[in-house]
Amino acid sequence: MNWDVEFRIREYLRGSLWTLPLVGAILGLLLGAGTVELDRASELPAYWSYSPSTATSVLSAIVGATAALTGFVVTVTVLVVQMATGTFSARYMRLWYRDRMLKVTLAVLVGTLTFSFSLLRRVESDFVPDAGVTLAGLLVTVSLLLFLLFFDRFIHRLRPVAVTKLVADAGRRTFDEMLAVRSAADISQEPYQTAAEPSLVVRARRAGSIQAFDSRGLVHWARSNGSVVVLPHAVGDFVPEGSVLMRVYGDAPRAEDERKLRGAVALGDERTIQEDPAFALRIMVDIALMALSPAVNAPTTAVQVLDHLGETLRQIGTTDLERRTAPVEGVPPALVIRVRRWEDFLTLGVTEIREYGASSIQVLRRLRAMLDELLEAVRPEHRAAVQGELARLDATVRERWAYPVDLDLVSVADGQGLGGPAQDGGRP
Repeated sequence: MNWDVEFRIREYLRGSLWTLPLVGAILGLLLGAGTVELDRASELPAYWSYSPSTATSVLSAIVGATAALTGFVVTVTVLVVQMATGTFSARYMRLWYRDRMLKVTLAVLVGTLTFSFSLLRRVESDFVPDAGVTLAGLLVTVSLLLFLLFFDRFIHRLRPVAVTKLVADAGRRTFDEMLAVRSAADISQEPYQTAAEPSLVVRARRAGSIQAFDSRGLVHWARSNGSVVVLPHAVGDFVPEGSVLMRVYGDAPRAEDERKLRGAVALGDERTIQEDPAFALRIMVDIALMALSPAVNAPTTAVQVLDHLGETLRQIGTTDLERRTAPVEGVPPALVIRVRRWEDFLTLGVTEIREYGASSIQVLRRLRAMLDELLEAVRPEHRAAVQGELARLDATVRERWAYPVDLDLVSVADGQGLGGPAQDGGRP
């Protein structure tokens, strides 16, 4: 099985809402059958026994309750989908439907339902699965507790700041993982300079966004074959059908190597945060732009997004993006990849918010405060880009606020957007 097929299977299972509940349903049936056999082989105390009518009533109530709770969880899920796509960003949904709490809650509810139903059909006039009825009661109690936790969790996650923090945390984790890949000695970030023609050009057989690539597998293949593999596209790029996926320089590969190399790059319908930290910035910016749209007009939400956006940019800006293990002298790299620079991340995080928030005093003040903080925190080689963004912010203020009524307010940095403690008498 190719690496890209394994990757897509893993991604599908992580995003599937039915796989874990199906496992729960099967386990519920198996547990029910095992409990019945245990009841037949053992005798429980008299105070732990049920009459057939009582057991039937209890199990019927549990089946109805778990079915109703399952339907309510699905209803809440649909409502969250509607609110998230209309208020935040549709791209956030890829993180939301992977939440483990949602899947575990559905799995326990469906498992309790199948367990109780399997016991219900075993109740006879001369046999009652007493231990099973008690266990069903315990399972429905656990289901209720899980439902309350689920409800509390997702009610709190309807707040824009909670969504933004979730996306920011995922982006920062991905950035740390990305650094480990791009700093390897066998991987180069510089353009590959050679006068030789590629011995093999691998083209995409279908269109899609690059979600990930097997860096270890590509490095191992290149070293084993004395070749250099060049990826002309970065993770997150959309590759049309028939476009160049990679170029191979060196000895002529075998015929079967093209299929293996093509299988080292996973193409999907959309970008994913898993190996693309810039996509996390994209989602946070989209949430801010949604809040700044005339239909919503919630600049405070954009300010809260800038809080977590600034923290993510600070992590990137304080990192040596050129850091990598020194290559062996005279040995060419095995894999050449395209990577984002600090300027790419900063432009993505700032430009559109500055453009669409230019009419909001609150957004411009918070944006200035974020850039001032970055100017002090980032590495020296990254400060020129921050100064450039501050100059663009000044130009935007001069253009949009030509009349000096509120010019003194909009030109001040404010960590809270508007209403924070004044600094230097309230003027820059």
